[in-house]
Amino acid sequence: MAHSAKPKPRRPRTLVTGGAGFVGSHLCDRLIAEGHEVICLDNLLTGSEENIRHLVGHLRFTFLRFDITRADELSALLSKIFSGRGRSSSKRLDYLAHLASPASPKDYLRHPIDTLKAGSFGTYHALELARAQDSVFLVSSSSEIYGDPEMTPQVESYWGHVNPIGPRSVYDEAKRFSEALTMAYHRKHGVEIRIARIFNTYGERMRIDDGRVLPNFMMQALQNKPLTVYGKGIQTRSFCYVSDTVEGLYRLLLSTETGPVNLGNPEEVSILEFAREVIEITGSRSKINFHPLPVDDPRRRRPDISKAVATLNWKPKVGRCEGIERVIPYFKAQVQARAQE
Repeated sequence: MAHSAKPKPRRPRTLVTGGAGFVGSHLCDRLIAEGHEVICLDNLLTGSEENIRHLVGHLRFTFLRFDITRADELSALLSKIFSGRGRSSSKRLDYLAHLASPASPKDYLRHPIDTLKAGSFGTYHALELARAQDSVFLVSSSSEIYGDPEMTPQVESYWGHVNPIGPRSVYDEAKRFSEALTMAYHRKHGVEIRIARIFNTYGERMRIDDGRVLPNFMMQALQNKPLTVYGKGIQTRSFCYVSDTVEGLYRLLLSTETGPVNLGNPEEVSILEFAREVIEITGSRSKINFHPLPVDDPRRRRPDISKAVATLNWKPKVGRCEGIERVIPYFKAQVQARAQE
């Protein structure tokens, strides 16, 4: 008696907004490696096609240059993709990871309205899509929702200390609103959600001019230029290598944990000490120059990751010094490219 062949289990399909950005592109890599079919949405305001160039042409990867804050054409675009893939299942999207937003102070101060729109209209449209598709929805929030914290380490139950009208508020409040809207969709419509609070992350594909601490220090050190330290350098940060952050995001996405969940490296270091580490590890002849502290610059950044350890069995594996050594070749290549321009 002939037996009919069992249908092949279908691959999960995941949409990543901001997928051509620094963290987003690494998440796309991870999803592809895990067998997902990935649709990457990015308007390239701060993302770059270079970050996903190696994925273009992959059978399970689609890039759409699209602004998630404008939803008028989104349904038509996705319907075209879905019909072209011949999927018989009525459920077309399994996961939606919303990472779209300028993320560095330099970027969100240059694009304040776009940043607020990404956290409001962008999150709304992404949630509406997840609701319609019955998708798991992950939103990338930030340690910035804690503002200039009055407690350390920062635990998820802490409500934060944020200036709602300061220069940094365009990012802080965008992320806080994004979390609130995500929770509202969960409570009102039953959308299955995941909230990730990402702390300072670094690694390959960072833009060398995005104004964040590590790209600034690396580019300055590799050119033997003075490292720029703001204030006295006593403010602290906790730096997490991108592979560790993405591991946390992936585990959270596939978990049943709603969140919020802190994802970061609890190794806290002062900016001045970090500058000295970069100089030593790169073998630079750079000195350190001090400049006035920016408005509302956080004094402390250190995540309490107890929840991530308990619910995701996750903690960072790459130490700060190892991470710095890993990114040296990338930034050296950027220095050489700039010299040839």
